[in-house]
Amino acid sequence: MNNMTEQLTIARLGHRGDGIAETNTGPVFVSYTLPGETVTAERVEGHAERRHLLRVDTPSHERIAPICKHFGICGGCAMQHWSLAEYHLWKRGLVAEALAHANLIAPVADLIDAHGQGRRRATFHARRGQRDILEVGFAAPRAHHIVAIDVCPILSKGLDGAVQAAWAVAELLKPVNKPLDIQVTATDAGIDMDVRGSGPLNSKLTGVVATLIAKHKLARLTRHGELVAQSAPPTLKVGKAHVTLPPGAFLQATAEGETALAKLVLQHTGKAKRVADLFSGIGTFALRLAEQARVTAVDSEAPAIKALEKAAHMTPGLKQVEALARDLFRRPLMASELKVFDAVVFDPPRQGAEAQTSELAKSKVPVVIAVSCDATTFARDARVLVDGGYTLAGVTPVDQFRYSHHVELVAKFTR
Repeated sequence: MNNMTEQLTIARLGHRGDGIAETNTGPVFVSYTLPGETVTAERVEGHAERRHLLRVDTPSHERIAPICKHFGICGGCAMQHWSLAEYHLWKRGLVAEALAHANLIAPVADLIDAHGQGRRRATFHARRGQRDILEVGFAAPRAHHIVAIDVCPILSKGLDGAVQAAWAVAELLKPVNKPLDIQVTATDAGIDMDVRGSGPLNSKLTGVVATLIAKHKLARLTRHGELVAQSAPPTLKVGKAHVTLPPGAFLQATAEGETALAKLVLQHTGKAKRVADLFSGIGTFALRLAEQARVTAVDSEAPAIKALEKAAHMTPGLKQVEALARDLFRRPLMASELKVFDAVVFDPPRQGAEAQTSELAKSKVPVVIAVSCDATTFARDARVLVDGGYTLAGVTPVDQFRYSHHVELVAKFTR
């Protein structure tokens, strides 16, 4: 071995799925390795704590063959090399560790595998690489360049053809000469695509791009949210309702993940007659809750709130749904506003909801249900609720981000 390579023994996994080896200079991180493995790795210039895996000398019995030919080159997945049983235990452990770090004691249920048919939304990046060659795909691990892909096996059947459609859009927009982000979503009417980064398009280019609707069987094509062409409204069934999605709307990553989360939320709200759904988005929980309770849904995204409101209005049999556009980071619902609710559900972005949690902690709402995609920020917010007098009754991890270190969870708090 030269002075840039070394043989390491992997002791454990870090929170992002990297193997960790203990050395004389401290822990070092090696991606795509497993506990107990002996590996040969080389140092990464400018990153003293990182190593690049060259080969696995002694593989773990838990190591399996990855399902994707791009694994290890594309940065989309981190854990395809690990058996699912051990991977599931590790993901549940991430939640348990986050709770312990915040000095929270609560039962953590077995992890629910909600990968189902795969991811129903993705964002492809289109860039011109070396020698001005167009590349469409995902970012490389811890790098800015794009790994060109022609297939992604973790995507749902509803996104069949999405990679090819993204390449076609990027080819047509080559004259724009700008980096593009191409978001695709599987809907009940077909693929919904929103292209960002192109800047305004002239009428000729808009017309050419619009031809992709029929060729690639897209339901809708938008540019920065502005309609370019549409063959059918991109709708999704949410409970009894049918929601027409705003361009680039947030959705839970998998259909099975949404179903699992919603089932837990409805189970925890029980017989509550009036419920607040905070950070509601298009109504993933609100529209289902409205089948049994009066609901106030709040989100900062006005298009999502309008879509929710319209869907609720058009769906017979739902109880009253009040939909409000309000920035809950700057203007959280105050404790005085929360007192009318029997239960509150909140599902914030990855950074959590410090301001809203502080008001919930001051309130007398009998039941609070937290949905989170980040165990660390959840634990921080849960600590505030517990310090405010709530009891953390239990936490259920839900895995709709297979092969990544991300884990969703649902928790119930009671007074």
